[in-house]
Amino acid sequence: MLEKNASHIAVLIPCYNEELTVASVVADFKKHLPTAKIYVFDNRSTDSTSTRAREAGAEVVPSPKKGKGFVVRQMFESVDADWFIMVDGDATYPASHASMLLSEAIANGVDMMVGRRVTPKEELGKAYRPMHQFGNQMVCGLIGTAFGSPIQDVFSGYRIFNRSFVKTVPLRAGGFEIEVEMTLQALSKGYRVEERDVPYGSRPEGSKSKLNTYRDGLIVLWTFASICRSYRPGLFFGLFAMFFALASLAAGVGPIIDYMQFQYVYKIPLAILATGLALLSALSAAIGLILQTQLRYHNEIHKLLRGNN
Repeated sequence: MLEKNASHIAVLIPCYNEELTVASVVADFKKHLPTAKIYVFDNRSTDSTSTRAREAGAEVVPSPKKGKGFVVRQMFESVDADWFIMVDGDATYPASHASMLLSEAIANGVDMMVGRRVTPKEELGKAYRPMHQFGNQMVCGLIGTAFGSPIQDVFSGYRIFNRSFVKTVPLRAGGFEIEVEMTLQALSKGYRVEERDVPYGSRPEGSKSKLNTYRDGLIVLWTFASICRSYRPGLFFGLFAMFFALASLAAGVGPIIDYMQFQYVYKIPLAILATGLALLSALSAAIGLILQTQLRYHNEIHKLLRGNN
């Protein structure tokens, strides 16, 4: 463990090639949260990120496995604190809002407080990559449908967590889909998640985003589907059951009409297809029911673990 004392606030900054901005991020958080311990996790940067962070007063920790998700897992496993503030090292989020977010999280009993990004219209083109806003809205819409939560900014990198969440929630994502996984894990396990508006600016000149709009978008959607399968199995397999049932009815119309008219089925291939689809529908429904029961048991065990942290 990097830190044994849990009576403090830890600021966690995952970084990859952020030499232009990391020093200002560290300095701003030292100014606004002078008692917090600041960690910069350097994810194999090829520039002077570590040097700049160390000069600014942060504790630099090498993070050798490439990918933001791996860095976040390492941060959560190796740092101990009462409250954790995670922020990107690109100077797009204001440190001045950290105290407000933290105070509201403590006062309202929030497990994960998300800094919901607010950007002036004239800055949108510089602050967000192409399709980023559309992708954010689409994934938030899916989350609202599947988990019943009014989340509006699932990709925000500015988040505050309590110790219970950090030390008990398992994370598997390896890349930028980690924000989606953290949100869905919190919602599926009954943690309280809230959002508050924070200004979000564009990167300074010369600082480049590491996101790939289409590749990362596909990974995010796959992560969403995977988590729904694991933590909303009734809904996930129920949709498959409904699809197979409707397909079975569509394929079985012809054989049914044959039998009603001639007391004989001439469209035998369609009859076989309809029967197979009906069996798949029943199997999907059964799988969803079994997994939903297992999930209930899993959540009960998790609540016990959560109560001990």
